[in-house]
Amino acid sequence: MSIAEKGETVLITGATTGIGYELARLFAMNGYNLVIIARNRAQLERLQKQWENEFSVKIHVIVKDLSKQSAIEEIMDSLEEHNIDIDILINNAGFGLFGPFIETPIEQELEMIQVNIVALTYLTKCLIPKMLRKKRGKILNVASIAAFQSGPLMSVYYATKAYVLSFSEALTNELAEHGILVSVLCPGPTHTQFEKRANLEQSKLFQRNVMNPEEVAKIAFRQFMKGKTMIVPGATNWILVRSTRLLPRKMVTGIVRKIQSERNK
Repeated sequence: MSIAEKGETVLITGATTGIGYELARLFAMNGYNLVIIARNRAQLERLQKQWENEFSVKIHVIVKDLSKQSAIEEIMDSLEEHNIDIDILINNAGFGLFGPFIETPIEQELEMIQVNIVALTYLTKCLIPKMLRKKRGKILNVASIAAFQSGPLMSVYYATKAYVLSFSEALTNELAEHGILVSVLCPGPTHTQFEKRANLEQSKLFQRNVMNPEEVAKIAFRQFMKGKTMIVPGATNWILVRSTRLLPRKMVTGIVRKIQSERNK
């Protein structure tokens, strides 16, 4: 049964895999039209055909690599060309990179900052004005439990997610009076393509209390639509988040380093 108001449209970045895919499917299932964005045209068009047939919603596909500086302007041009207004924004796209900072490629780290921070911020900036005029709208930014502490061996990734958390909490305060809801999703380790791209497949970090993306997305969707500001799926993840706020930061940093250093033999 649809819960969407007539004609409401959701834009989701990173919509072809993992949490983004599961969130996109949940919104389509509940009657929302979608704008789905990712790099893989074949996957996007397959989802477009499948979900339009299965859920009787409209799906607009935009093939973009958010690590490119021109991507957001090109997305906005496509929305304007097709006369699409966005009611709900899901900034899901992001990736990580494992390794000592002195060894990791700066090119990949700059791309990470572009995707995890710059594209997220720019897209939000571009879509807010119409929400302000309508005095309604929703924004969900995907951070991580990594946002609550620094992360040796993934220093840039952890820092980008700290930005997303801080940015989202500030926007929640600024935009509430204008009728716009802003939430931030902070999942723990989740079985997606993230660990493969970040070179974390053999890390014990992804062997303990790992959730599946469908489970994370269902919790996120339910709590987001209820208006919850900070969403941390899973009891273990909530405990970790709260404990990092109680322990000395230097101790937490050491613990994170130890966990991320452990590799399966």
